[in-house]
Amino acid sequence: MPAPSAVRGPRLSRPSWLSPRVLRTETLAGLVVALALIPEAISFSILAGVDPRVGLFASFTMAVTIAICGGRPAMISAATGAVALVVAPLVRTHGVDHLVAAVILGGLIQIVLALLGVARLMRFIPRSVMVGFVNALAILIFVAQVPHLLGVPWLVYPLAAAALVIMVGLPRITTAVPAPLVAIVALTAFTALAHVAVPTVGGQGELPDSLPTLGLPDIPYDWQTLRVIAPYAFGLALVGLMESLMTAKLVDDITGTRSSKTRESWGQGVSNVVTGLFGGMGGCAMIGQTMINVKTSGARTRLSTFLAGVFLLVLVVVLGDVVAMVPMAALVAVMIVVSATTFDWHSVAPATLRRMPWGETIVMVTTVAATIVTHNLAIGVVLGVLAAMVIFARRVAHLVEVTSVLDPDGGTRIYSLYGELFFASSNDIVTRFDYASDPDHVVIDMSAAHIWDASSVAALDAIVTRYAAHGTTVEITGLNESSARMHATLAGQLKVGH
Repeated sequence: MPAPSAVRGPRLSRPSWLSPRVLRTETLAGLVVALALIPEAISFSILAGVDPRVGLFASFTMAVTIAICGGRPAMISAATGAVALVVAPLVRTHGVDHLVAAVILGGLIQIVLALLGVARLMRFIPRSVMVGFVNALAILIFVAQVPHLLGVPWLVYPLAAAALVIMVGLPRITTAVPAPLVAIVALTAFTALAHVAVPTVGGQGELPDSLPTLGLPDIPYDWQTLRVIAPYAFGLALVGLMESLMTAKLVDDITGTRSSKTRESWGQGVSNVVTGLFGGMGGCAMIGQTMINVKTSGARTRLSTFLAGVFLLVLVVVLGDVVAMVPMAALVAVMIVVSATTFDWHSVAPATLRRMPWGETIVMVTTVAATIVTHNLAIGVVLGVLAAMVIFARRVAHLVEVTSVLDPDGGTRIYSLYGELFFASSNDIVTRFDYASDPDHVVIDMSAAHIWDASSVAALDAIVTRYAAHGTTVEITGLNESSARMHATLAGQLKVGH
């Protein structure tokens, strides 16, 4: 019998974030993100037409909840401009309580969509749309900083330039401390000690001085209320999921790791439900802050996301007076660097554009243009995907070939079809047959073709009908199992033009 000391239980692996180096990186990254979240949350609150507290509390509850429930570690979720744009009309017409109800309902819709497998739709988003998404986002991040650089004291410009120098130069010397944090602390200390009058975080809106409280919205719980909030809830759910899944895929590419898109989908839903119960305005993944966390600060675990939320609450509630002193020039400089590092410069290089197929470039430009015009990433992505579908259909439509040979006895002509038959390609094949001159028997060999839709079956029916008008019989052969099943089900059942 072995000695008691020889009996060992299974060895538990220690979480990576417990190592001192990783813990320091995650903590400092969370602090930098929290500082960057404050002016963004205030701005989005104003955009939505609500008190700044609503956006700040939403950012806290979203970040903390998604850190636990989300499927993409190190991704930041908080109050966002896309969600603010969706819910702003509801706030104007019905008030904050209806907004909160819409956020809760939107979260429940996201959970249902996650269970239905909506995350699997990500596979249909082509690379050119992803590149357009990233580039549009970088442009929007930069454009959002421009108002903070117009009509301001001249000292804002040297302060912003100094912050840019720190963030570009410091990483070449050391990466022990995130450069954005050094820039923020340095500029805050300088403006405070030198008594420099420049725009600060405090000037963006009143910071909360108490913790958020749990409760339900004060609304009539009836069908009329549901009819009012349902359209906004669906909009919030779809926009939030689309932006979050796109951002998760981007982080996957940057970190070289995989994430659970299904878990991220229902995690976003849970986060919005929790946020609504605490009176927040809802939100989704924030690519700007995520890039600060992942790309600029080097965070890789859930701890940075969790601490970003915790630090945000501590900063605005406990240290609100100190945070209010942070000059906007420092945060603007941080976001400009994020914009520059987010943009895919390789995608617009002349050498790349010369090699890239014209269709890929059109899809990317469509995504960027639609996003910038609408200021809505979801609309840009949808239009980009639609453009990619049209270009793909147009390209594939011309890949169908029809060849023919005459049987040695002269009594049969054999046509062979090659390619994918669907609505865009099947319409042309009707004109590729010689109805008047062919012999009495025609064979259409489909061994190298595939039928994808009813339009293709209708085209084959039209061919058979035209031949019948000339007294010619048609035999269709070589159908694969799927094509044969569709043809057997629909042939003769569709209206065919003569």
